[in-house]
Amino acid sequence: MPRRVNMPGADELFRATAPSAAPQSAEADTADAPLPASGRVKHDEKMTVYVTAAELLAVEQARFQLRSELGRSVDRGRFVRAALAMALADLDAHGTQSDIARRLSQT
Repeated sequence: MPRRVNMPGADELFRATAPSAAPQSAEADTADAPLPASGRVKHDEKMTVYVTAAELLAVEQARFQLRSELGRSVDRGRFVRAALAMALADLDAHGTQSDIARRLSQT
């Protein structure tokens, strides 16, 4: 008889306990309102991004500036999600004339 105990997996341990919201209709997707940054919520998806040492230092300095000047402690993920929301809103509003499109066309 094996002495090994079967433990639940991560999916079972961290399953959603609150009922999920109803899916949005196609009309809601075409609304003019920009997608807000998700902020401090549980995120279901993960994306890994590699940055240079200088870029990471700039993010950390920006976080320290926000904390010293505004009194807001912001983690890296929240900072990046807010920047991503801004870039997506600019792209949605200005298309190929957006700042992100111009920066990407230069590389």
